[in-house]
Amino acid sequence: MTFRVTILGSSSASPTPKRNPSAHALNVHEQFFLVDCGEGTQKQLRLAGINPLKLNAVFITHLHGDHVFGLFGLISTMGLMGRRTPLKVYAPRPFDEILANHLHYFDAALPYQVQWHEVRTREHELLYENKVLEVWSVPLRHKIPAAGFLFREKTPPLNLLKEAIGRYGLNVAQCVAAKRGEDIPLGDGTTIPNQQLTYTPYEGRSYAYLSDTLYSAKAARLVTGVDLLYHEATFAEQDKTMARETGHSTASQAAKAALAAGTGRLLIGHFSSRYKDASGLVEEARELFAETEAVVEGRSYDIPAKKTDRNNRHFQPDFCMLTG
Repeated sequence: MTFRVTILGSSSASPTPKRNPSAHALNVHEQFFLVDCGEGTQKQLRLAGINPLKLNAVFITHLHGDHVFGLFGLISTMGLMGRRTPLKVYAPRPFDEILANHLHYFDAALPYQVQWHEVRTREHELLYENKVLEVWSVPLRHKIPAAGFLFREKTPPLNLLKEAIGRYGLNVAQCVAAKRGEDIPLGDGTTIPNQQLTYTPYEGRSYAYLSDTLYSAKAARLVTGVDLLYHEATFAEQDKTMARETGHSTASQAAKAALAAGTGRLLIGHFSSRYKDASGLVEEARELFAETEAVVEGRSYDIPAKKTDRNNRHFQPDFCMLTG
């Protein structure tokens, strides 16, 4: 039941000796997704021990180079590695034109399909769905069209209460029906409500990626209750004029978004290369939102399952940080 975010890049437009351009990898139940793909991402994937061939889909927030330049090399490398499974790429227009040119000039004989799906940056809509996960777009406020992404784990299937099976003498067909959420009629004419027969083993988890953007109350509202929020914090508050002019947020504004969203934990990144370390940005954000930390490249952040008891009451988990 893995739900893990691995930081591959956390710099803004200019990489530094310690920080690469933007990229996160998300592992949900051993299904892998890439969020943004700045220059050098394929090397960062390997350093993190993530096989690029396992990527299900790539989500690109916007078409500034520090968020997308690494994708084209990655596409080529996966062809050399023998990928045959189609790769879904979710990105705003005109990514389709850019991709077509790349394939024409560099990867005309690519042994797999790259399937582009448009991200409409003004819409909050479901982009991707499978048995365990939904991915939603979140409109952002940047210099060019941009959208963040909300990854939401689906509620898992119901578990049967073992004592209820024996108490009511349920047969196989009745057990299957109960796991579907149905009330169960018995032979004596009574009906057993489903909540007396089943429980939800844990609540679905969530992660949101909001970068690049000015502070957006709308974006914060759209990710209300998210377990783990990544929000860009390109500038310190003392440089808020520059942040506004370039379409970015300060660390304080990232914390403001976390408060508005009611998130469990805030990760900040996309730091300007003008700051030699992020400690001042973290301190600034913690004045508003205590559960803030700066991302560290190569580090993974697990969101443990919020287990429920058999009365379907849930318990808030402690976050687990894995050192890369």
